[in-house]
Amino acid sequence: MIAQNAHSPSVTVDHDPAGTAVVRIGGSWRLRHGMPAAEPIEHALEAAGARAVRLDATAIGPWDSSLVSFVVRLEEFCRAKNIAIERGVLPAGLARMVALAQAVPETRGARAPQISAPLLERVGAAALERFAGTLRFLDFLGEAVIALGRMLTGRARFRRIDLLEAIQTCGANALGIVTLISYLVGVILAFMGAVQLQQFGAAIYVADLVAIGMVREMGAMMTGIIMSGRTGAAFAAQLGTMKVTQEIDALATMGISPMEFLTAPRIVALALMMPLLCLYSDFVGILGGATVGVSMLGLSLRTYLRESTGAILAATLIGGLVKSAVYGVLVALAGCYEGFACGGSSSAVGDAATRAVVAAIVAIVVACGIFAVLFNILGI
Repeated sequence: MIAQNAHSPSVTVDHDPAGTAVVRIGGSWRLRHGMPAAEPIEHALEAAGARAVRLDATAIGPWDSSLVSFVVRLEEFCRAKNIAIERGVLPAGLARMVALAQAVPETRGARAPQISAPLLERVGAAALERFAGTLRFLDFLGEAVIALGRMLTGRARFRRIDLLEAIQTCGANALGIVTLISYLVGVILAFMGAVQLQQFGAAIYVADLVAIGMVREMGAMMTGIIMSGRTGAAFAAQLGTMKVTQEIDALATMGISPMEFLTAPRIVALALMMPLLCLYSDFVGILGGATVGVSMLGLSLRTYLRESTGAILAATLIGGLVKSAVYGVLVALAGCYEGFACGGSSSAVGDAATRAVVAAIVAIVVACGIFAVLFNILGI
């Protein structure tokens, strides 16, 4: 027996001496109330060796398609076990719905088989998919390089206004968030250094710590991460939306290369603006460190800035700017690639933007590690 409260569906099984099992259905059969499982009823009928089943729904309340599904499954079970079934007392509407559901048999093979592939097969399929994705990215990278080459030689077809708009979006419009993050990073670096260096009476070297940290690593990396979340995602969303609305296909139909018209201006804009943003980030981060040095350590602003400029070498500054330009290219490539690889639905645009941010950040971190090894070899 399966029974619940008065407002929930209930099913009971009674047996008469003639060997007929009476399945009594009652209560309110609504999807929001849940549907009793059919397995206990099937086990009870099979265990009792019932030769016939009669359905009795005299106690039924309000019902919907959940009751139809239950009755259809019970009748399919009885036919599979060669058990005669009599619908007995069922609402007229329910009997018609059950007959309609059984009028057209299910097409063989209509349901996909639920077969779990072996672990080795799943791993192999995932590896092949990753390999195919790598080939697609290399193909995109080659087309992007060709488009950039045509742009630099004046043979690419694009609008100058699009390039200027991308420069403004990647440059001036990003100053606010770069200022905030860089200033806070400078403050954090200075505070952490001050806590430790004060113990040795070397508080003045907080200026060296902040200046070298910002110029060598943090300025370029933080700017790259900011732009990956701000501009890389925007590139992916813009191009993904254009793909969904078939604007990219329209460009190709008109004989205009989407790589030259859409990708090349964005890569060039971000590669040009990233070194300027990095230089600005370095300056703001040093000012953040100066705030801690003046307010917490009692240093004069002039002394702090003189110590900072003395710690910065030309090679260190140039190395940071080179890093930022490379990070800009990586962010632009990730955003444009994910935009072109976007699916055909609106939700795919959001997925493409998310993948662009993740790919750009991972690429920046990997590139930072490579630069650290190269600069150590070069003695920078």
